[in-house]
Amino acid sequence: MTTPSYPPKPSPGDRVAVLSPAEGLPGLFPVPFELGLERLREEFGLEPVEYPTTRTMGATPQARADDIHAAFADPGIKAVIASIGGDDQITVLPLLDRELIRANPKPFFGTSDNTNLLAFLYNTGIVGYHGASVMVQLGRPVAMDALTADSLRAALFTSGAYELRPAERWNDVDRDWADPVTFASRPETRPGTGWTWRNAERVVEGRGWGGNLEILSWLLMADREISHDLSVYDGGVLFLETSEELPSATEVFRILRNMGERGLLQRFPAFLMARAKTWSFERPNGPEAAARYAAEQREAVLSALEAYAPDTLAVFDVDFGHTDPQLVLPYGGTIRVDGPGRRITVTY
Repeated sequence: MTTPSYPPKPSPGDRVAVLSPAEGLPGLFPVPFELGLERLREEFGLEPVEYPTTRTMGATPQARADDIHAAFADPGIKAVIASIGGDDQITVLPLLDRELIRANPKPFFGTSDNTNLLAFLYNTGIVGYHGASVMVQLGRPVAMDALTADSLRAALFTSGAYELRPAERWNDVDRDWADPVTFASRPETRPGTGWTWRNAERVVEGRGWGGNLEILSWLLMADREISHDLSVYDGGVLFLETSEELPSATEVFRILRNMGERGLLQRFPAFLMARAKTWSFERPNGPEAAARYAAEQREAVLSALEAYAPDTLAVFDVDFGHTDPQLVLPYGGTIRVDGPGRRITVTY
């Protein structure tokens, strides 16, 4: 384990790799992908470079690992951005050349199943960035959310402190990417609810670690990229979010309970829980069911914290998960959680 350090940042005009380390969904849904590429060019001034598996559904783990290696090894590529998530990136991890990637550090942006690669980079000594996939955030219909765009711009191009802000409006109801009507209007949003604080009497500053809760549970089961020396997480800021599969409150509690039994949960003096995604195509919850789901998830998290980390400073409903907007968090970088000031500041 090497303490993560920040890789060099790209500048406008640079080439950036666009990869599908998890799933080649750009091949099935080209419209949001092409829109995301256009925004990288027009709004961020970057030149996206695709790799052989970027639009390939069913690409083998080795082929995806080859794309990752090619992107990191190319000195002309200044950052790497995931097209979207998936569900089997864990099969790519054993094929990665840690020394090649360590020798060529670059900012990597991704969420969801990309928690695998973010955890790998953390252990390789490279700060990654949890947030901003090409298809979802950059490919948002009509325009990116302003909060997402501002956070991504700061994470891509700056190296200082950036204060996160609660979303004034948000959304978690998806629309069909195969329907052209989806891209004719902005997503409907609802008023934000702010953040909820627990044990907010102190300030905690530490390295961020975490990501998607379900993916972390798989890493724990496979015994990959989670250190056996739990002291490496001491003093850090744990951040967790749940996916569009809408895990039950019982499942969320059990995963956190197992993290507690391992001695992992209590290593972090501060904890950020993302706003829960409450809607999916399989479970299109109405407002009442959605509110109930979110409340039950929060109670499950609180129950686990009370059992294993009762003194942890916790903040709920931070916008970095599977909801819109999505703030970028530095994975392995500095996060400052100011309880008395009710402020969260990250260092990009």
